[in-house]
Amino acid sequence: MTSSIIDKTCQFVEEKLAGDGSGHDWWHIHRVWNLAKNIAGQEEGTNLMIVELSALLHDIADWKFHDGDENKGPQMAKQFLTANHVESSVIDPVVEIIASISYKGAGVPTPMKTLEGQVVQDADRLDAIGALGIARTFAYGGHKNRLIYHPEEKPVLHQSFEDYKKNQGHTINHFYEKLLLLKDRMNTASGKRLAEARHQFMQAYLDQFYKEWNGTA
Repeated sequence: MTSSIIDKTCQFVEEKLAGDGSGHDWWHIHRVWNLAKNIAGQEEGTNLMIVELSALLHDIADWKFHDGDENKGPQMAKQFLTANHVESSVIDPVVEIIASISYKGAGVPTPMKTLEGQVVQDADRLDAIGALGIARTFAYGGHKNRLIYHPEEKPVLHQSFEDYKKNQGHTINHFYEKLLLLKDRMNTASGKRLAEARHQFMQAYLDQFYKEWNGTA
């Protein structure tokens, strides 16, 4: 049952996200899935089926692409799992993880109630930072037709999810509004360890970016 539903979920998600150019494509899901399995292996007592299904379905209908509707993803995940006869003891925690996983602004806590949720949230946030995170950030900025940088537009540390949803700032601001904050929001020991190098890479990138922007490198 476990391998069958994982295979079906992979196929469903890959087909659903085919052609995405925003950095929220199947390969983002695949990386988060692998990271989540690796982190779960370091955390005793983790329910791997809940981790895998949550990782695979966490972006099935991201609010950013559905008019800010944060319920769309959990609903779609529940419909898919129910149609495939997954037990409610698995569906319920998976749906809760998907509903809770997203970053909602610098001033908005996003705690996870379960170990499985902490694992998947860390995996998702790890893919938002480092070299891949930088690539995804600029892919999303281009997808939204945003400027790369505007030196007169300063970052905003959003204090509510509604304000965060409305943000239209340039892409470099996103580093300060989210990406550079994620290292200190990791839940697990493995997540914290992996985040260190990715965080340092982003800082080095920004240092070089400003040098080149100002014509000093």
